[in-house]
Amino acid sequence: MNRMNQPISDGRYDSSLAVKCINGTFVGRRQENIISYKGIPFVGAQPIGDLRWKAPLDVTPDDGVYEAYHFGKIAVQDLSVSEYQGEDCLYLNIWKAEGQSEKRPVMVWIHGGAFVSGGTSLEVFDCTNLAKEHSEVIFVTIPYRLGVLGFLHLSHLPDGKDYPDAQNLGLLDQLQALKWVHENISAFGGDPERVTIWGESAGAGSVTLQPLIKGAQQYFHQVIAQSGAPTQTNSLQESIATTNDLMKALGCKTVAELLKTGARTLIDTAAEAVRLRVFPVRDGHILPEDPWEAYKNGIAKNITFLQGCNKDEMNCFVSDWTVEGFKAWAIERKQHKYAHELSDEERAKLESYCKEGAVEDWESDSRLFGHSWFIEGAIHLSECQTMGGGKSYTYQYRVESSDPIMKCAHFEEVPVVFAHPEFIVGRTCSDIFCQTMRAMWIQFAKTGNPSLTAQQSPDGKAKEWPLYDLKDKRVMVLDDHDIHPAKEADVKIVDWDRTYFLNKYYML
Repeated sequence: MNRMNQPISDGRYDSSLAVKCINGTFVGRRQENIISYKGIPFVGAQPIGDLRWKAPLDVTPDDGVYEAYHFGKIAVQDLSVSEYQGEDCLYLNIWKAEGQSEKRPVMVWIHGGAFVSGGTSLEVFDCTNLAKEHSEVIFVTIPYRLGVLGFLHLSHLPDGKDYPDAQNLGLLDQLQALKWVHENISAFGGDPERVTIWGESAGAGSVTLQPLIKGAQQYFHQVIAQSGAPTQTNSLQESIATTNDLMKALGCKTVAELLKTGARTLIDTAAEAVRLRVFPVRDGHILPEDPWEAYKNGIAKNITFLQGCNKDEMNCFVSDWTVEGFKAWAIERKQHKYAHELSDEERAKLESYCKEGAVEDWESDSRLFGHSWFIEGAIHLSECQTMGGGKSYTYQYRVESSDPIMKCAHFEEVPVVFAHPEFIVGRTCSDIFCQTMRAMWIQFAKTGNPSLTAQQSPDGKAKEWPLYDLKDKRVMVLDDHDIHPAKEADVKIVDWDRTYFLNKYYML
């Protein structure tokens, strides 16, 4: 049964599990040698009532003592994920191993879910196993507002001038959580000067957008982005059109009317009216209008990246939605943008490429959307980061499921890096491969370089991971029968002119 953490007013708690922070003393729970602190608020007030669509408030000093035993609610979303959800959802979680005296590097996880779903309480994101295996690191998971409660453009509405940040509130929530970590993590034994932000899918999109927000880079030093990039954004025009379509579906014309609408109605209506159209916004206010140019110009040259993609990214959507459901969605989506923004010559070139090797009639569209949503952006970001004088370690994950549709789909690597083999479906990865992949992620968080010496490598063999460069474009191939560096052209991650997607299309 879900419950909220409560104040501890009688003084009865284990002081060895208590950590004093700016906004209170939080008492965790011990499981063997791992202490977890769940449901710690990182804002001064939860975004409910009049604070809906307002930027998160900073915490205020508090001398109270509070339980940190239970996860907080997840952001409002589809009820199939969890019924324990609400607008009061901004609570983070921390896992640490006992017995460490030196300040430890910190890895802060931002979950994915297309910016409309997910949460930190999902079992696959529990960091107990990771903390047991790598006691030298402290792990944090942070949430953010989702869907139209976190990414809805409002300032163009008649009474919208008081909501200048509504289109990127989810990113500001993340930034506020990172600020809290920076100011408080030393009390848990963490080093605020060695923080890696880490995410997958929308979480990876988020961690590649955070370096673009003014003032954010003081709170982290490295980025791990799994299958996500600035492609997962909307232009200002797209975001305004999305809001207008939602308003029409709701029968609303003003923010005042939206504020009177229940969160469940907002989320459920958006799921029908603007499905997969709600994303962070390149607004020129919080995010630059052209993130690629910002990276090329060196905005993140002092941040080191580890990033990459999976071979068959979009296949998980085919599996989730069924083949027929995916085909129907792909037709609608292509008609929405694809048919109008490319010339006949460009469209023919893309369609020819996407059909190569396709056996089933859904495979070409899966390849098209997999590249435009995930693969193209990951590789292009490595290029732009390198052009800007920064560093990027780049990978392609190639472990295939026995499921003929899934293959090496989106999210397939997440249970591996979180040390949750029970969530690996359709195949058996060797323990050595899984341990090696985690060791590289941890080594990157510790040193800024994921390479492993023979002594550090679980199989006793050194793993030299080269930086991405503009000449050979080297990537690390992650496969359960072989981990090795290769030229991008040799593994054929991308082999057509990506300007068709990134300059004309930006995102499907």
